[in-house]
Amino acid sequence: MVFMARRVSRRKEPSREKHMIKEQLKIEEGVFENRTMMNLSRVFTHNIASRLLFLTAKGKEADVYIAESGTRLDSDLVILKIFRIETSHFFKRDLYIKGDPRFEKIKLNQLSIVNTWCKKEYGNLKLAEIAGVRAPKPYYFSGNVLAMEFIGTDGVPAGTLKNAGTPNPKKTLEMVIDDMGRMYRNELVHADMSEYNILMKGDTPYIIDFGQAVVLGHPSAMRFLERDVGVILQFFKKMYGIDQDSREVLERITGQQRTVD
Repeated sequence: MVFMARRVSRRKEPSREKHMIKEQLKIEEGVFENRTMMNLSRVFTHNIASRLLFLTAKGKEADVYIAESGTRLDSDLVILKIFRIETSHFFKRDLYIKGDPRFEKIKLNQLSIVNTWCKKEYGNLKLAEIAGVRAPKPYYFSGNVLAMEFIGTDGVPAGTLKNAGTPNPKKTLEMVIDDMGRMYRNELVHADMSEYNILMKGDTPYIIDFGQAVVLGHPSAMRFLERDVGVILQFFKKMYGIDQDSREVLERITGQQRTVD
């Protein structure tokens, strides 16, 4: 009987991998609620990330962590964007979901909207990757946790265009406009372009925060595009004295002549 009891006990022993995951999740007890912990666990078990390192950005709707990569990735670091399930800010963003034909049947409750927002950003990043846009590569998502490429140098995250600036503003603006055109040709509009949503790695801009991005089938897609162009041109004019006509930039992006209000 003792021998049989020992055999059963050994079978119930957790694997080394599960033990490491359990220990890692203990670090965040009291910080993440249970559903987020479960989603993080899936990121670990799928070998996307192996260990959380530190919080690098805190927003109204999500926190961004740098983590050590798992064995499935070639890079050393990975970004984990964790959307807050308890936040109320997402209810103000349903305009970007309800009009998107990809998400016509979602339930408009808090958990569903947050998870859909995460899924939406993953899908938008995939479209951006296909289009050849300079943006973080998406790796994986589970519920409210999104794993994507780390943008930075020697473990230091790249700064935003707003804070880091650019050594070559004309080149940077041209690259941003070029990427907006690539998105448009692949039927995607960012819908939240600003100096805060562009990271500068050296003199190369990377567009981030694709949660609000919509496909051209969205009824407000062109209005969002016009707003994106206006915000970016205003920043470069104010900070660097670069003055470009918004109508001409829109024509370059869309390949069509447009009238801007």
